[in-house]
Amino acid sequence: MPDSGPRILFVCLGNICRSPLAEAAFTREAAKAGLAVAVDSAGTGAWHVGNPPDRRAQAVASRNGVDISGYRARQVDPTDFRRFSHIVALDRDNLATLERLRPPGGAELSLLLDHAAGRSGEAVADPYYGGDADFDTTWADVTAGARGLVAALKG
Repeated sequence: MPDSGPRILFVCLGNICRSPLAEAAFTREAAKAGLAVAVDSAGTGAWHVGNPPDRRAQAVASRNGVDISGYRARQVDPTDFRRFSHIVALDRDNLATLERLRPPGGAELSLLLDHAAGRSGEAVADPYYGGDADFDTTWADVTAGARGLVAALKG
């Protein structure tokens, strides 16, 4: 992980749908903007550790030109609060969990959609129990948040 520049961790519950999609969208948007960053994703829960993203998440990413098949789920680790400059939650429940875990002086916390115009405080809906259209909506949301976060970091 680079010593300088933003280091961003995206966090949802299981790290197989929303947070890997946010990682992918942010990586793509940062590259387009010429922003050098380190990016990862994790879950607050351990149910899926070591598993690839949900096949529907892989499909929506692929439809948008990004291959996430090599991603593997992991759980947030206490060291993440020092390794990353920003930890970005996909919903309020995960943000609350991160706030409880965050040591004094740890990474800056936010919701992803806080970075999208007019969406502050909103959660990225969990598409896990939905269909392809729900994953398309999630992709649109994480892309909007990623674009706003990239713009804020470029300042």
